Amino acid sequence: MLKKIAIDQLRLGMHLHKLEGPWLKHPFWRTRFVIESTEDLAQLRACGLKECWIDNALGLDVAQPETPEPAPVPSPSLPAVHLPAVTVAPPAHPREPQPMREELRQAAAICDRSREAVTQMFNEARMGRAVDAEGCLPLVDDISSSVLRNPGALVSLARLKTADDYSYMHSVAVCALMVALGRQIGMKDDECRMAGLAGLMHDIGKAVMPLDVLNKPGKLTDDEFNVIRSHPMRGHQLLTEGKGATPEMLDVVLHHHERPDGKGYPMRLAGDQLSRLARMGAICDVYDAITSNRPYKAGWDPAESIAKMVSWKGQFDENLLAAFVQSLGIYPTGSVVKLQSGRLAVVVEQNPGKLVAPVVKAFYSTKSEMRITPERIDLSRPGCHERIVARHGQDAKSFPGLDELWVEPEVLQRLAV
Repeated sequence: MLKKIAIDQLRLGMHLHKLEGPWLKHPFWRTRFVIESTEDLAQLRACGLKECWIDNALGLDVAQPETPEPAPVPSPSLPAVHLPAVTVAPPAHPREPQPMREELRQAAAICDRSREAVTQMFNEARMGRAVDAEGCLPLVDDISSSVLRNPGALVSLARLKTADDYSYMHSVAVCALMVALGRQIGMKDDECRMAGLAGLMHDIGKAVMPLDVLNKPGKLTDDEFNVIRSHPMRGHQLLTEGKGATPEMLDVVLHHHERPDGKGYPMRLAGDQLSRLARMGAICDVYDAITSNRPYKAGWDPAESIAKMVSWKGQFDENLLAAFVQSLGIYPTGSVVKLQSGRLAVVVEQNPGKLVAPVVKAFYSTKSEMRITPERIDLSRPGCHERIVARHGQDAKSFPGLDELWVEPEVLQRLAV
């Protein structure tokens, strides 16, 4: 039987059914499990929520005796990101990830090849030549393989594009994000590959947009905006006239700017009218767009971007957005965060299953207002007294060279960012 109780009434052996409060304010992605460890119990009591539901048919009841409890571990309140509780499927084929440092080097080489291939594809489309979608399959295989070896490496690198090559590397980034999201929601490898190919081609219609409008540094006029809004239909037309386009690819190209609430374009589709792939494409497209430097604006901090996306009600499929956050982390690699000690740190790597406790590199003291010798800290390590207390946001002018804290300089040089 379900019973609502206060968080401080939780005991080892209880079956937690649901937490009462904002999703992402607590450290657990699953909310239906038996509390078996003192660490989980301490985290639940310290998460800042007041009430929860237990199922005493599957675990202990409040009145039942049990082992002595540990004292609650003090924990500062994490910045809340409000999203309804959802169920996220585990990856279909979990793999032991390759170390981030090793995969970053391979990912940089893939980014190089990808930039060249996508630039050529856009140029050929601009000159009126048929688009060969099939010819992109080897590139998608390389990107997919990198994401499967380490989901964070290529996804994080692809964000570090320059304003000049945004249109090309945006396609590469969305490809990688689609593969990572597909893997997170349990898609098979061939389905992830197809999702990646759709992501790579999603903006092909921009190849035939006027360059002065596409790269305009200021605000677009209504007429210019209407021109840009035609790119999904133009892309659909290009692929239909070309070679190797699949129905899934055409769907994402045409509908990646639609929204579940029906306020998107070009057809104002809503809800179940949108395919899962189109809804995935919308999330991946927006995340990379708002975190990247573009001709008319600097990119937002990754963690701030995640928080903003979660707050935009009706724009994204909530279940897919939850899975997307899980695939990247609440604090994606490259995010700047404030630690309990008052130091600022850059997130350098994710800890699977520990979304609020990534690996970070502290680099600045807010108490002395000075840069400090970088220190790598695994926030999930037992006995670690540091924890994230706030998103800080990236200020490139105040803190130059932040990317070098999580990417080796030679890798950055290869990317030419």
